[in-house]
Amino acid sequence: MRTTVEIPDAVLRRAKARAAELKISLRQFIAEAVAEKVGSMQLNARSERLKWAGQLRHLKEETARINALIEEEFGQLGK
Repeated sequence: MRTTVEIPDAVLRRAKARAAELKISLRQFIAEAVAEKVGSMQLNARSERLKWAGQLRHLKEETARINALIEEEFGQLGK
């Protein structure tokens, strides 16, 4: 797919130089750089979700206690 992006001159010069060092085309270098960035963003988002979920572990016993109370009350309503 073709697209047009504006890249600061200094960044483009560095990208061209690095692509030349790696003996790959600028197109390949940019595609790999974007893919790497997108992949790391997805990993960071997943890590962030897991970090927050881990902080709620201490509520496990409280959740069980509340669920038992609800079950007890609803059980009595049906009798």
